[in-house]
Amino acid sequence: MMSDGNGRNFAGGYGEGSVDTVLSVGDVAREAEAIARTVPREEILALSKGAPFVSLEGLHAGYGAMEILHGVDLAVGKGQSLCLVGPNGAGKSTILHSIFGFTKISSGRIVADGRDVTRASPSEKLRDAGIAYILQNNSVFPDMTVEENLLMGGYLLADTRKAQEAAERVFARYDRLAARRSERARVLSGGERRLLEISRALIMDPDVLLVDEPSIGLEPRMIDMVFEILADLQTAQGKTILMVEQNAKRGLDFADVGYVLVAGRVALAGKGEALLENPDVGRLFLGG
Repeated sequence: MMSDGNGRNFAGGYGEGSVDTVLSVGDVAREAEAIARTVPREEILALSKGAPFVSLEGLHAGYGAMEILHGVDLAVGKGQSLCLVGPNGAGKSTILHSIFGFTKISSGRIVADGRDVTRASPSEKLRDAGIAYILQNNSVFPDMTVEENLLMGGYLLADTRKAQEAAERVFARYDRLAARRSERARVLSGGERRLLEISRALIMDPDVLLVDEPSIGLEPRMIDMVFEILADLQTAQGKTILMVEQNAKRGLDFADVGYVLVAGRVALAGKGEALLENPDVGRLFLGG
């Protein structure tokens, strides 16, 4: 639990257990800074188990005149999953935004599959570099059918038949969507909408999925479904997944590699299971 500063406690979104000490959001940020250390690039590269498939090299980025990321190094190998955790405002989503081309990058590089994509546009990232971004907020078109929503994922394809073929593969894989292919997306449950958002990103057959808060707003059984889908995409289809997840315990349990971000810098990096066992990470982000 966390405190709002007025004596009221609330769930902080970072765990499933309870803590003995009530920490405010500000306390978490300050204590996270206290445990931060400089993570050598050699250590970061080692976590990717060889040549990284996606890497950030000394990235400085932000929005307009405001810099959020201050020299971030990151690496994830092909077919690996990586989860970013940290206090509010640490820059977690900004990393995903920067990779996809939504921020102003002042210096540093973003490399995907050996190609410098730092200055590529979002469309170029998706079409040419195989990087897809799955938005944090509900992004389905409620007045369009499930099938029409899926086909929107292939808007960059010159041949519309390829988009239709990809949509059929999605329907063959996910019965939940197939059963509602002709219904308007507004009738879907929260979990089904999340499945549709993920599936729409698959129409272009990307190599890299940037997933922002996959569990947000979902009930526990739907969260289980979403993480099972992501695990299948990683293990069966070899997708590389970079994720921001409010439920840090669930995210680190899923991910091969975890990063703790504090004030726009990498504070800790390690295997997901190792960060789960780190007492400081547990105290600040995992609910105990």
